[in-house]
Amino acid sequence: MATEVRWDDAEDIALVLVEKFPDVNPLEVRFTDLHMWVTQLPIFVDDPSQSNESKLEAIQMAWYEEWKDRQP
Repeated sequence: MATEVRWDDAEDIALVLVEKFPDVNPLEVRFTDLHMWVTQLPIFVDDPSQSNESKLEAIQMAWYEEWKDRQP
């Protein structure tokens, strides 16, 4: 697992989020909450103001794929 993540590291961020929030359906998370959760990760080292809708969507979709794979 990555030791540092930036906005463009959607797959690595997704792996952290699926571990931290295993019961949360990523498609039900608002981008404002997703932004907050990502920037609060201890391994997040990017500028919080550099996010945008496409970066958040990439993270959400990567997280969703990881989450979906773990559903019974």
